[in-house]
Amino acid sequence: MDNIAHFLFGILGNASALFLFLAPVITFKRIIKNKSTEKFSGIPYVMTLLNNLLSAWYGLPFVSPHNILVSTINGTGAVIETIYVLIFIIFAPKREKAKILGLFTLILAVFSVVVFISLFALHGKSRKLFCGFAAAIFSIIMYGSPLSIMRLVIKTKSVEFMPFFLSLFVFLCGTSWFIFGLLGRDPFVAVPNGVGSALGAMQLILYFIYCDKKGKGKSKEPTTEEESMEMGTAKPQQGKQSNFNGV
Repeated sequence: MDNIAHFLFGILGNASALFLFLAPVITFKRIIKNKSTEKFSGIPYVMTLLNNLLSAWYGLPFVSPHNILVSTINGTGAVIETIYVLIFIIFAPKREKAKILGLFTLILAVFSVVVFISLFALHGKSRKLFCGFAAAIFSIIMYGSPLSIMRLVIKTKSVEFMPFFLSLFVFLCGTSWFIFGLLGRDPFVAVPNGVGSALGAMQLILYFIYCDKKGKGKSKEPTTEEESMEMGTAKPQQGKQSNFNGV
């Protein structure tokens, strides 16, 4: 029975994580259409790619048994994020292009080092510990990215800048993988996703506290077009489309 529940929560985790990975598609359609990255930042996509690569590697059977579902979704996420990064590099201004290309090269080097050490210097439990710590650290960093938005919600007393469905899927994704990790007795899956579940729950709580004030809050500091676009709330301007982007 535990094995069935373990598998089902892995499937739910795959589905909710896929939604999060695909959320920025509309932003990249805009970038391709305008042939410009405008004021968008490519750093979150590069860092998410590193998290995907490390988590996919950790889930492989010879590193961590019974975690193949972790590998499947993070392998898929790595492909999606690589496409995002390459599109960003193609259309970014020269200075930004060099920065993201350099960061992209760095994270591939970091991943290569982790793979090399885990294959040739470590075995058994030590390999799992090394890869697990690396994957967990970057998973926590990825889940922690919405903290600035939560701070903005509290400051403005408005959820205008925090899309409900993104918050919901952060919660569902974190909770699914948290339970998956608990059932599999794997702290390297359970702990970072427990953090993600808690942060998702906090976002939902904030949403229900301030949802009646949506669009009415006044920010004490100006919000740029980039921030609005990244948080999925930009209003269409003349000659431009409104957009939605992921965490």
